[in-house]
Amino acid sequence: MRWLLVLLMSATLARAEGDRAGEFDYYVLALSWSPNWCAIEGDARGAEQCAGDRDFGWVLHGLWPQYERGWPSYCRSGFGAPSRARSGAMADIMGSGGSAWYQWKKHGTCSGLSPEDYYALARLAYEGVTRPPVLRKLTDPVRLPASVIEEAFLQSNPGLARDMITVTCRDGRIQEARLCLTRDLEPRRCGADVIRDCTMERALLDPVR
Repeated sequence: MRWLLVLLMSATLARAEGDRAGEFDYYVLALSWSPNWCAIEGDARGAEQCAGDRDFGWVLHGLWPQYERGWPSYCRSGFGAPSRARSGAMADIMGSGGSAWYQWKKHGTCSGLSPEDYYALARLAYEGVTRPPVLRKLTDPVRLPASVIEEAFLQSNPGLARDMITVTCRDGRIQEARLCLTRDLEPRRCGADVIRDCTMERALLDPVR
């Protein structure tokens, strides 16, 4: 019995040291509603994406390698970190170069791709999703069921089904839309730990500034 405990502890420690790059089952494309993120924490930080001259709606939070249950992070990658210029080139869809660099460090290293290929794939995934244009037309904050956001994505993306997207909330606000994609960026069913939707009936959605 003792040897089994030692074996389990060894496996846990090995996992804690970092997952193996390139070994995962699918991707989650996480899209964050920028006005709400800025209201929750970005404004207080003086975040670049929340500056007065920015008009972000859905920004790319990240393209995350996933297991069927759980996810890898901070993997040991054979590639060097992306340059500041390369990360900065992602600011148009990720809000800032700093956000892009952090996503590479935490999630991109687990993709098995080089920084340039990971960024290119993340951009391709982002551009492959139609963000509901109606949400950019809001002029005032609104409270609505989180399911309305999911429905808007389904109507704008005929290839999506309800089990392929989940909407999350935070601090009473719509937080993110998370779409599940195969490694070839085709829509697929979300894993059990991703599929749970926000059930709020009066979640706040701030308008694009």
